[in-house]
Amino acid sequence: MRVGLLTREYPPDVYGGAGVHVEFLARELRRLIDLDVHCWGEGRTDGVRRHRPWSALDGANDALRTFSVDLAMAAALEGRELVHSHTWYANLAGHLAKELYGVPHVVTAHSLEPLRPWKAEQLGGGYALSSWAERTAVEAADAVIAVSGAMREDILACYPSLAPERVHVVHNGIDTALYRPDRGTDALTRIGLDPDRPFVLFVGRITRQKGVPHLLRAVRDIDPAAQVVLCAGAPDTPEIEQEFRDLFAGLRGARDGVHWIPKMLPRPEVIQLLTHAAVFVCPSVYEPLGIVNLEAMACGTPVVASRVGGIPEVVEDGVTGRLVTVDEDFEGNLAGALDEILGDPAAAARMGEAGRARAVGEFGWDAVARRTVRLYEEIVKQA
Repeated sequence: MRVGLLTREYPPDVYGGAGVHVEFLARELRRLIDLDVHCWGEGRTDGVRRHRPWSALDGANDALRTFSVDLAMAAALEGRELVHSHTWYANLAGHLAKELYGVPHVVTAHSLEPLRPWKAEQLGGGYALSSWAERTAVEAADAVIAVSGAMREDILACYPSLAPERVHVVHNGIDTALYRPDRGTDALTRIGLDPDRPFVLFVGRITRQKGVPHLLRAVRDIDPAAQVVLCAGAPDTPEIEQEFRDLFAGLRGARDGVHWIPKMLPRPEVIQLLTHAAVFVCPSVYEPLGIVNLEAMACGTPVVASRVGGIPEVVEDGVTGRLVTVDEDFEGNLAGALDEILGDPAAAARMGEAGRARAVGEFGWDAVARRTVRLYEEIVKQA
């Protein structure tokens, strides 16, 4: 089967969970089908074609620049038997290919524009265009893949004209041979962490979705013996970045042992940090699944996460970590859950072991790829 996989992010340009998903899904799909990846960037390598926004749109709204990439992708998809798009950045390319070449279009929904109204800060009027592109592609798709059961419910709520039988749950995965405990400490030394003090770790983008301001306020009052490590970059807007900087400055003034790493670290260093963290924290206010929680669990680390979206399908409360409801007491309860795990290393170790076992047993990428190909086959037969 000849499939075109469409995405904004692809190595080496990966900055979020959707990019991680596509990277590992593509690796496994190549063992099963004839796959071409179309992504943003420059140049072409075997099986990967990169597209850049048209230079005539330099300085234009980002949504328009995205649409120019989508047109280039659609033009390059002739000869594919099926196209599979990821995120609104590529959804329109998949929809155009479906119409132009008469091939099925599969959409994987990693998030939904109607549930991310804060993106209007980032895109301005382009948010109306990104929402239109997503809605058009999703409602016309031959199949929509939801990365969690909660995500499936959100898709059907946001797009009620979509037939429920066209929405399929295929969970995100994790490479547990790659993400596994690494007892080395060179990355910790370079950052300047005190090896005799536990640390709380956050890894994610500086965006409303990830709930970073809630975290910065919550950790002011946790156990003073704990260090706080924030691997946080790629701010959505200058205003969000400034808010983060102000809160970070206040946090450093309130406690010591606070470290901010604004650049994206190489994966081996992230794995080392995940391994040595006393607890990983995910304070998202919206999260269809949250691959980063799986990454932490695969490294044997307990997780404190918000009880939103698909996170409860990954983090088992009281077994692999703790879940915290997003309400008016969210920040205080988040701090309490972190202190609970910091204060009981034996229980934390049990949670870490349970998390690793759950990641290995239930979320392998090979199984994700096989389920995806079975869906492709069903759709092509029906076309």
